[in-house]
Amino acid sequence: MNRLLILFTCLWLSLPILGSAQQVRVLSESLEFNGDLGTTQRKTVILQNDSDQQKTFFLKNLKGNIGSSQSIKVCIGDQCYDPKRDLAKIKLTLEPGEIVTDLYLDFQMGIAETRGSFDLFFANETNIRETFVVEAIYEVANAENKVDEFDYKEIILSDVYPNPSNRIAQFDYEFKNSKVKARIAINSFIGNPIVDYELDPSRKSLIINVSDLNPGVYFYTLFLDNKNIVTKKLVVKK
Repeated sequence: MNRLLILFTCLWLSLPILGSAQQVRVLSESLEFNGDLGTTQRKTVILQNDSDQQKTFFLKNLKGNIGSSQSIKVCIGDQCYDPKRDLAKIKLTLEPGEIVTDLYLDFQMGIAETRGSFDLFFANETNIRETFVVEAIYEVANAENKVDEFDYKEIILSDVYPNPSNRIAQFDYEFKNSKVKARIAINSFIGNPIVDYELDPSRKSLIINVSDLNPGVYFYTLFLDNKNIVTKKLVVKK
């Protein structure tokens, strides 16, 4: 009997703690910043207070790797803050049941190509054990080094790169119709078949080893359901 009473008492005392877990949810998916050097992107963070109480959260920590030339600002409405310097100033209050849509992240791409991720940890100012996390990833590219992409009816396919190549060559692609059969055929300069590659809809790129090919000019052709879509040049060098 005493053991049952002790167990009941422990469960009863734990109810406030259990009831407070995950009462504020991040509705927006993991944020992705993809852009060119020198540009700035803004993403909206959508939050929902599932509780019946007003809650105020502050930015407790910023974790992750942000390049030396990149920077981030956390904006609440029209007011923006630097999370590396203004942690204590970044606060937002959510009314019971409220969905907040005026929290933004501004990411400045900087002057160097890089990629990485970071997390923003928010804590309840009256109960720091109650938290939510905003996750983000980024990739900064140099527009001058970008590979052209061609949008066909069934697939998006990049030009082969690097071109010329002496070791490996790569195609990036994305299926718009996973049922179509797509392949890339490589032929010699005079049209002799060299090798065929079937594109896998579950993947995003095809990497081929050209180091075994003789230096010279080759042609690659995209086939969709055995129909010739486009043919372009690939140069192999030593």
